[in-house]
Amino acid sequence: MQINGILKTALYVANPAVAAAFYRRLFGFATLLESERLVALDVAGKNVLLLFRTGAADEAYDTGNGIIPGRAGGPPAHFAFSMSSEDVEPWRTKLESEGIVVESIVTWPRGAKSISFHDPDGNLAELISPGFWAIS
Repeated sequence: MQINGILKTALYVANPAVAAAFYRRLFGFATLLESERLVALDVAGKNVLLLFRTGAADEAYDTGNGIIPGRAGGPPAHFAFSMSSEDVEPWRTKLESEGIVVESIVTWPRGAKSISFHDPDGNLAELISPGFWAIS
């Protein structure tokens, strides 16, 4: 028996539709589910980015087939998307062309490079190439 990975990451945002538009525009993520409570986006066909309206997940939620426990959360959070090494400069250029401030570009001891920026809700997003962790 083993764990196969992390399936989803949740961010808490003021307006899921606005946040989803940001991530769709920047990364081309497809929408898996959209409601007033949350938007779920497909990340590379293997992960899901959940954009919950802040406060919408505080209470338990009845799906009709079971209860999802409540969980409080809010910005700012930190998360990272993986990118290939050759895409560092193209992503920096893309971010800047979209008017997104690149907060930092770091070359890490194992050779990975990362680009950090904030989304509209103040969450710190990072794009990072292989080599940061021994597992990447």
